[in-house]
Amino acid sequence: MKKAFILLMIVILSVSLIGCSSTTSDKSNKIVIGGKNFTEQDILVYIMKDLIEAKTDLKVEVKPFLGGTNIVAQALEAGDLDLYAEYTGTGLMNILGEPVLNDPEATYEKVKKLYKDKKNIVWLKPLGFNNTYTLSMRADQANQLGIETISDLVKHTPNLTLGATHEFLERDDGYKGIKKVYGFEFRSPKGMDPGLTYAACRDGKVDVIDAFATDGRIPAFQLKVLKDDKNFFPPYYAAPIIRADTLEKHPQLADVLNMLSGKLDDKQMAALNAKVDLEKKDAKEVAREWLKAQGLI
Repeated sequence: MKKAFILLMIVILSVSLIGCSSTTSDKSNKIVIGGKNFTEQDILVYIMKDLIEAKTDLKVEVKPFLGGTNIVAQALEAGDLDLYAEYTGTGLMNILGEPVLNDPEATYEKVKKLYKDKKNIVWLKPLGFNNTYTLSMRADQANQLGIETISDLVKHTPNLTLGATHEFLERDDGYKGIKKVYGFEFRSPKGMDPGLTYAACRDGKVDVIDAFATDGRIPAFQLKVLKDDKNFFPPYYAAPIIRADTLEKHPQLADVLNMLSGKLDDKQMAALNAKVDLEKKDAKEVAREWLKAQGLI
């Protein structure tokens, strides 16, 4: 009886240890990718996920649509995420609080160095596209008012309504900064969800919006991007950024994610965004189709 009890305890302990080992292994073999709360980020989350799972033995958990920049950036720094796609201008001004740089390469090199030195976060190679902020409006209205540039817009802003994301309204590289540089003030700026601004402009509910340069709804909704003639907006080249400790554990991630370097230009990214926003395709499907078309998976 005593021997039977001892054997039973050995079996239970062995099963328990196997379970613990499996859990530890699963945890060490998993990474978490996050994304901000707009379409482009959703697509990039699944592009990175599918590529990593195709090229490594790692399992990927995704946390898309987490929120605005600060929420996702804080999640990365806290270790709740291992990586996400960030934009050089956003990292430079919004996260690091540095002054604007207009040279794309200088901007990238500066955020790469400061993130590593201050945050122990690594910028991998840029994906290829520059999703800069723009001010955009209905093309027919812009033509009627003779507006080609943001400077042309200035004298009309007291009579026009701005619809913008809450984040844009609060950012120094957004409304807070641009109104100082150009010297204008819109009548009653409206904070809106990122997914609603384009249709609101198209339908005449607002006159001007903060549009992303790579958004397919700009041409589809016959909107006009106003030229930033004072070069206020910095370059916003997208690149995967990853915790240094994650990269130390899984160094293969650098080579895998750098396979995306230069593969997505502005036009291609806009086309992918349009497939989700206008054709109503699933971001997961769009990401996978693009990876297959590129021969990456």
